Amino acid sequence: MKLKIILTGATGMVGEGVLHECLLSEEVEKVLIVNRRPFHSQHPKLEELIVPDFFNLQSLKGKASGYDAAFFCLGVSSVGMNKDEYYKKTYDLTMNFAKAVLDDTPNLVFCYISGAGTDSSEKGRIAWARVKGKTENDLSKLPFRGEYNFRPGGLEPTKGLKNTLGIYKWLGWIIPLVRLVNPNGITTLRELGLAMIRVARDGYPNKIIEVRDIKKLAGSK
Repeated sequence: MKLKIILTGATGMVGEGVLHECLLSEEVEKVLIVNRRPFHSQHPKLEELIVPDFFNLQSLKGKASGYDAAFFCLGVSSVGMNKDEYYKKTYDLTMNFAKAVLDDTPNLVFCYISGAGTDSSEKGRIAWARVKGKTENDLSKLPFRGEYNFRPGGLEPTKGLKNTLGIYKWLGWIIPLVRLVNPNGITTLRELGLAMIRVARDGYPNKIIEVRDIKKLAGSK
């Protein structure tokens, strides 16, 4: 079975990296990217829907029907953001999108990019980790065919992509050192994309997918 995938966040580093693997994969037939601004790229597998406001998803209605999976790669940093704004742009926005695609396609696998250190108890001291934990927990309560939370640690970008964050371009030399000291603390965007495709197709025993799981799913050592 070839997959039809809905993907958010293609104009960011993580989403672009995952999209890149989807377009390369023979297991993926079609990708609908849902963006707030144009991606400015063309590919035979690629369709694009511009949604300026992810809290108003009327234009998505009917468009998600017939897809096999949704890869939610949209996210914001909590740095410099007050807790209410971060909650709205993380929890509220994610849940709003998830419910919108669920209305169109209940028989869907939903893959959420969370983060290492997420607090599943929702009771820890770190505010962003509590918000991510609540997002994971409440996504898991929705009646998707499958729902998986990916927790990559450090991410090694894919060379040649346009949305790589500047800090990675300057500090890329440190990634091999981090991998040597903590091999389960870092993964590549390629591995993340491959792992998400595999989970969408075959499922996985764990709903929370850590770096070691990502590497296993991607076929890495």
